[in-house]
Amino acid sequence: MDITLSTNGGGYREGYEEFKKDATGKGLTWLEAIREQGIARFSELGFPTPANEDWRFTNVAPIARTPFSITRNGHEKLSPRALKPYEFPGLETIDLVFVDGAYSEELSKIGTLPEGVRVENLARALETDEELVKKHLSAYADFTDEAFTALNAAFMEDGGFVYVPRGVRLEKPVHILFVTTKRDKATIENPRNLIVVEDNGSAEVVEQYVSLDESVYFSNVVTELFAGENSSVGHYLIERESKKAFNISTLRAEQKRSSNIRSHSVLLGGALVRNNVHPVLGGEGCDSLINGLYMSTGRQHIDNYMKVEHKSPHCDSRQFYNGVLDGRSRGVFHGRIIVHEDAQKTDAKQTNRNLLLSDNAQIDTKPQLEIYADDVKCTHGATIGQMDENAIFYLRSRGIPHETARDVILSAFTNGTIESMHVREIRDYCENLLADWFTQRKLADKG
Repeated sequence: MDITLSTNGGGYREGYEEFKKDATGKGLTWLEAIREQGIARFSELGFPTPANEDWRFTNVAPIARTPFSITRNGHEKLSPRALKPYEFPGLETIDLVFVDGAYSEELSKIGTLPEGVRVENLARALETDEELVKKHLSAYADFTDEAFTALNAAFMEDGGFVYVPRGVRLEKPVHILFVTTKRDKATIENPRNLIVVEDNGSAEVVEQYVSLDESVYFSNVVTELFAGENSSVGHYLIERESKKAFNISTLRAEQKRSSNIRSHSVLLGGALVRNNVHPVLGGEGCDSLINGLYMSTGRQHIDNYMKVEHKSPHCDSRQFYNGVLDGRSRGVFHGRIIVHEDAQKTDAKQTNRNLLLSDNAQIDTKPQLEIYADDVKCTHGATIGQMDENAIFYLRSRGIPHETARDVILSAFTNGTIESMHVREIRDYCENLLADWFTQRKLADKG
């Protein structure tokens, strides 16, 4: 039987009481305690409103007023061929596949892993590696003031689990693919991903969210990433969901001494999207790259909230986010760099660049520095503009057609983000997504 979550009547608490009767991990007192804390805090906070400074530019009322269902009817059977468009040509990956929120063992491909490495769905990991999961799950993604993280904590059941032990280099990227099929009613999924890379380890992990139909549904995602000392972790978020879907995703990364993380986001789908990235540079000598591209059209709303915390000295962070907005779409970039008192010798940079292709597109950008140390180097900047007509004229004067000239400028603007991705096949895949976006835009203009 499906479970309905709605702000009406008893609210989400009523649905939670039904959910917990058969929830994954039932009987694990520590997990049940996390869920209870999550629903209690969500009930106190409620959905955020524009009165909340961190949500000033994004109104989540469409999510709050929609009744969502947690489906218990399994998932639609898909053939491997249906997933071909979401593969990375030429790249061998370790695949975890979830269809309508449920893990699909038949579509996943794990293969032989290096000794000690674990790649499996979280529900399975709760059975096979409970102590390891218990140590890290909900240890970093604090939901004291984060309503959607609290909601995820209450209703989390499954997601990707990646564990790389000390000194191991995981050569193959892990691809966690979430597929949503045609929905007869609005559904909600609360994926919880846990990525742990111990000291001197390395891994590349891709999260990809896709739709096979233009249905209404809500993906409320939380990913916790732990990077041990001297580790190196690349994380990719590719969001290309239904133009009627809601997606709230949170990446919370905890970095230890001399660790390096690279966060890449490519956001193309969804009606309302919020991308939260929150690394904490907790050990001396950490390095963090937060790199993203968001492209919207129609009436899409894409919000990016970056919060980078420098807690230790001699750490570097870089934020580079570019936006391309068309139609009546709206983009948001809110970037915070927080330098704590002990984080001397911090070097932090934040850049947000936006290109408006329509007179009706809108962007709100708010770079922000909070510095409590006195020996730091921090910069931030934001730009908003339209297509450079002088550049177009220059290219046309060299015999390049007007439409081609615009494509060249757009490609130059967007490819700068993609080029920083280390894995060539993932980079090529994202470049093809951008090319498709440009093609669809031109077809819409001609239509």
